[in-house]
Amino acid sequence: MTTQPLPASSWLNAPAHHAWLAAEGQRLLTFAKASRLPDGFGNLDATGRLPADAHAETMNTARMTHSFAMAHAMGLPGYAELVAHGVAALSGPLRDPEHGGWFATPRALDGNRGKAAYLHAFVALAASSAVVVGAPGAQQLLTDAIHIIDQFFWSEEEGVMLESFAQDWSGLEAYRGANSNMHATEAFLALADVTGDTRWLDRALRIVERLIHQHAAGSQFMVIEHFDAHWQPLLAYNEDNPADGFRPYGITPGHGFEWARLVLHLEAARLHAGLPSPAWLLSDAKGLFASASEYAWSVDGAPGIVYTLDWNHRPVVRERLHWTHAEASAAAQALLKRTGELHYETWYRRIWEFCDSHFIDRVQGSWHHELSPHNQPSSKIWGGKPDLYHAWQAVVLPALPLAPSMTSALNVGSYVTKW
Repeated sequence: MTTQPLPASSWLNAPAHHAWLAAEGQRLLTFAKASRLPDGFGNLDATGRLPADAHAETMNTARMTHSFAMAHAMGLPGYAELVAHGVAALSGPLRDPEHGGWFATPRALDGNRGKAAYLHAFVALAASSAVVVGAPGAQQLLTDAIHIIDQFFWSEEEGVMLESFAQDWSGLEAYRGANSNMHATEAFLALADVTGDTRWLDRALRIVERLIHQHAAGSQFMVIEHFDAHWQPLLAYNEDNPADGFRPYGITPGHGFEWARLVLHLEAARLHAGLPSPAWLLSDAKGLFASASEYAWSVDGAPGIVYTLDWNHRPVVRERLHWTHAEASAAAQALLKRTGELHYETWYRRIWEFCDSHFIDRVQGSWHHELSPHNQPSSKIWGGKPDLYHAWQAVVLPALPLAPSMTSALNVGSYVTKW
């Protein structure tokens, strides 16, 4: 038993709330369709258009493929072909035909030929979701993604994903990152469901044990993002570039929320599979949520969650990012389901009220991806509206159990379309 009864008045019990979430999801999906390009999916601007110089990116293509597969699994027409397009792009122009693995852009047109764990985790997630809905070519894409993870990225010795390599898999980066391993944990949960292989749940547990139960729990549940090759924390990493979009300096509260949710999904997945599930998974999830909400919400006097904090809990980058709030909402609902504790209901409502008032753009569509410290739309870190994945998952998760993973849970009756 991994869930407790919800409070009778919980929004998660309210049909009108779920109808609101479904309508918001439809808005997000409709906006995102315009991101299609010949070689995958690109980044939309603030008005929902592709810039003249837009090109496909592996990260966005993988995230869109996963998101559109979720939509198709829900029974929404118009997304099957988009899933097939994403699979074709990931199987073709975004893949390295010489050495295997995936570039960041088609045929490495940006000059970056490196192979990053972060991107490969999303390819695996996209492939797993595409397999669930029976997309053509998805099984081969999944096989290829698993092969690359097994052969190059997964370190059995360290119990984590290694960070990055050169194109030919030489030159392992002397850096270990929490962000890439967080998304690997997400992907591994999906891989376990799609393949039936519980080694992915064991790998996910090893990642969580190192990064959360050892490092974060020993640091007031503040997630340490950056490490050297010997797992020594790099607390000053990127201090001169604090607003980096993927490796910012200091504490990233949004990742604390995101980890909290994933830890609960891991607990539920292991119990569902009949595997031992350590009691500390729940207590660590609670600790992560408590730390992120206490130190990052309204810390500078305005409502909302700041992007980053220093190690004394002082705000560094005060912009509010949409993905942070989407993950905070998703974590609150997961903890509410798991514990039934009323304060998670309070947080769930508080975060959605903030998103409704500040992030949801009812004029141009989708969500503003970034707000200034004064909660006005801005673009210091993220310009445009390239990301469907975080907001879309936030509106879908409240209707789902903690296990199995999202696309598998949505694919009711395991019906597979005859493409």
